[in-house]
Amino acid sequence: MSKPRFASVWLGGCSGCHMSFLDMDEWLFELAEMVDVVYSPIVDIKEFPDGVDLTLVEGALANEENLAMARDVRAKSRVVASFGDCAVSGNVTAMRNPLGDPERILEAVYLHAPDKDPVIPRKVVPPLLPKVLPVHRAIDVDFYMPGCPPSSDEIRRALEAALSGDRSLREADDIRPG
Repeated sequence: MSKPRFASVWLGGCSGCHMSFLDMDEWLFELAEMVDVVYSPIVDIKEFPDGVDLTLVEGALANEENLAMARDVRAKSRVVASFGDCAVSGNVTAMRNPLGDPERILEAVYLHAPDKDPVIPRKVVPPLLPKVLPVHRAIDVDFYMPGCPPSSDEIRRALEAALSGDRSLREADDIRPG
């Protein structure tokens, strides 16, 4: 029998959730025995694959690349979890929303600030969405792991439940279903 295919994705956020994931320390060896890691920012895989069983999505949707990745993840994953407060609510990433039009923000930062060569780095900064969105505003999410970041113990409990097929994620105190 083949192992479940596991992925994690880092969108608009600080990567703190992935740092907390890595804080599971020696349990990562057990996890590696249970799953095939097919995509993650901690491995060198360039394209999100088909047929993923469980994907953790860290970060909010701040730009068009984030949105395209979230849609690709949903289309290719059986179970998708919002992983951390940025994915769940927008959190710190969404603090730009009250400032209005992101194009005005880019102009203020890159064109009107003191700089010898004022230019918006279009090749580096992907087109920003009008507002930063939590993941569930763009795709269906199966469950949420709140926290900034979620603790390694919470991540482990969620992974163990999801990988065992436990549908009681709805009953856990710190893991909310989508």
